[in-house]
Amino acid sequence: MSISTTWRQRRQVARTRRALDRALARTSSPAMRDELLTMANNSGF
Repeated sequence: MSISTTWRQRRQVARTRRALDRALARTSSPAMRDELLTMANNSGF
């Protein structure tokens, strides 16, 4: 694996984590929060 690919994947993961954090902060629904956390855990972030 090249260094640039790893770097790009790390950036993508960071962006996804930030998007998840924003979604978690926005939602007031515990069910939605559970769903987002489950998605995050299942995708390996």
